Amino acid sequence: MVFIATEVMLFGGLLLAYFVYRHAYPQGFATGSRHTEVVIGTANTAILLTSSFLVAWAVEIFSAEARKLTAALLVGAICLGLAFIVLKGIEYHGEYEEHLVPGIDFRFKGDLANGVQLFFIYYFIATAIHALHMIIGISLLAILALLCRNVPSTRHRAALHIVALYWHFVDMVWIFLFALIYLPGRSIS
Repeated sequence: MVFIATEVMLFGGLLLAYFVYRHAYPQGFATGSRHTEVVIGTANTAILLTSSFLVAWAVEIFSAEARKLTAALLVGAICLGLAFIVLKGIEYHGEYEEHLVPGIDFRFKGDLANGVQLFFIYYFIATAIHALHMIIGISLLAILALLCRNVPSTRHRAALHIVALYWHFVDMVWIFLFALIYLPGRSIS
């Protein structure tokens, strides 16, 4: 629980930074948000919510009799986590092609260039940290899938609960990132 508390502080700091800079550059952040791939962001949200369901189901049915199904559910969550990472890579590549990567080749014309660049600095830092947490979660789920496939013990149950909490936390962080990164500036007028 201490680990998750430190993660809350990390992502809380990122969210605070977002709100400070969005307040300072509201039009730049809205314009930057319109340059994100909302379809990929929405797909990734659906992917993570589904993966959380699979992990919750695995926790619920965990037993010696259901060990193969538990492992299969964890493998399903792993596959969805990998799909998330692949889609994020595709999105990053698209932003690189559009010259939206600050510090490498950022090119944005107009009065809002500074605000848009700040938005993309935040975007890349927050989503890269989230992707790193996804990779850690995928690795932990893979270890548990292997352990659960054999004869699961009460220690495995406790480990599964802890990893499930971590996985759900990382998914919840994505929901906040999705709302802050992909949705501003897209209202229907």
